[in-house]
Amino acid sequence: MMAAIAIGDLFAAGEVAFIMAIGAILEDMTTNRAKKGLKKLISLVPAQGRLITGKENENGKSEAESEKMIPADQIRQNDILRVLPGETIPVDGIIIHGETSIDQSIMTGESLPVDKGTGEEVFCGTINRFGAIDLRATKVGMDSSLQKLIRMVQDAESRQAPMQRIADKCASWLVPVALSIAVITGFLTRDIVRAVTVLVVFCPCALVLATPTAIMAAIGQATKHGVIIKSGEALEKMGKVTTLAFDKTGTLTYGKLEVSDIITLDENIGESKLLALTASAEMKSEHPLGKAIVAHAKEKGVKLMESDSFQMQSGKGIYAEISGFRLCIGNEKFIRQNGIILSQNVNKELEQLRMQGKAAVIVADGDSCLGMIALSDVLRPEAGAMVAKLSGMNTNTVLLTGDNKKTAAYFAKQAGITEVKADLLPEEKVASISEMQKQGKRVCMIGDGVNDAPALKTADVGVAMGSMGSDIAVEAADIALMSDDISKIPYLKKLSNATIATIKFSITLSMCINFIAVACSVSGVLNPTTGALVHNAGSCFVVLIAALLYDRKFE
Repeated sequence: MMAAIAIGDLFAAGEVAFIMAIGAILEDMTTNRAKKGLKKLISLVPAQGRLITGKENENGKSEAESEKMIPADQIRQNDILRVLPGETIPVDGIIIHGETSIDQSIMTGESLPVDKGTGEEVFCGTINRFGAIDLRATKVGMDSSLQKLIRMVQDAESRQAPMQRIADKCASWLVPVALSIAVITGFLTRDIVRAVTVLVVFCPCALVLATPTAIMAAIGQATKHGVIIKSGEALEKMGKVTTLAFDKTGTLTYGKLEVSDIITLDENIGESKLLALTASAEMKSEHPLGKAIVAHAKEKGVKLMESDSFQMQSGKGIYAEISGFRLCIGNEKFIRQNGIILSQNVNKELEQLRMQGKAAVIVADGDSCLGMIALSDVLRPEAGAMVAKLSGMNTNTVLLTGDNKKTAAYFAKQAGITEVKADLLPEEKVASISEMQKQGKRVCMIGDGVNDAPALKTADVGVAMGSMGSDIAVEAADIALMSDDISKIPYLKKLSNATIATIKFSITLSMCINFIAVACSVSGVLNPTTGALVHNAGSCFVVLIAALLYDRKFE
């Protein structure tokens, strides 16, 4: 610019400044995104807990002398705490009295609450669905599972490296080369105009525009398809991904329990009758499985009846009398505890349901088993085709989930995923991704829950389910699927691949134009003004190629 001004060619100098400024503005527009998900994650930390002061009897039950609410940061290791139904567990601990079901979705992503009893571990931030429990604090303050989750998100965020543009790498040698050629040209030809022309045509405007214009076009197209890409860096990295890791609940599945099977074991009881009896008994239950059965019965238009003598054992099952039936409904352990013998045929059915990742509710009358109702999460219908398309693009898929192995294996098989890692806590998902990265794989993680946030940050690219996923997962991710349509994943991969190919082509084209223009400048064919127009034509070509990317069809 200064050289052009020195010889009085203000047009050439102004054109260079104008194009470079546009390139910088476009690039800034792709990366200005605010991050606020960490604040929401911190807000999940329980503020207080119910401290029980007293002693334990021989059965391990706390004999309370007093009960008071204290701030969570004042809870100490080995303190005895009571957690009532609906409350959030304030620390990691071991249950010393009581039975309940715990919603652990914040930690593991499991779609089903987990039944817990004496001697079992519970985690900070999880929710006690029903049944009061007493627990002994084992990990408090910054050592709790939820605080570790927060720290992992913070650490992963700090490890994110800034994007290095190809143009920036080239600039380190382009500038000295341009100066050297200009000096040599001026020295050999004794013509300062030719030297200035070399500098003008060597100005890497098209080179600088290649990346941001292609990225802006790709981000614009993705937005039309309900895919929000937060930065150009994420788009570039997505094009280099070799492995996609999926969470199960809420990602491959809908994350919603539905009745999948109604199995009758008494020839006098049909499916409709079994459903009516079970749903009628479960109407007074607060358990998620019971609620799902009642919802299914109402959806089917089944007439429900009032139950008598309703009793519930938290996390196990219920008793109810309906139309002369003395029903005992619950899990296998509950049924056996009530002296009901399960036949070989029943055990075979239960094992088959377990292999399919389903939860079974057994229905008995007196000492005989009437049947069972199975419930399951529902696989998204597009999951299988999506995995097949990714395989056709030489992209590996793996399932990372907090669910048990049998459930995970069943859904993975349905979706066509061969590699499965189950029973994973958030830190174990992070470790799995880190291990794959150490093997040289570029990993993209797709998830929806709070528990997926550290994995989304640790992966090379994080993709969150936007409409039903937690705000924390969406903020932690680089890309969000606003329609929760996982069939968009192959489209996203193709778009990213095409974007990288476009950037490489544009850079190659701009470099070729520059080198030809330099040769013409040295020979005197071009002057600063015509040289500026030539290299401006290269910039126009780059923008045009990017514009074509915006409207390209990706099947």
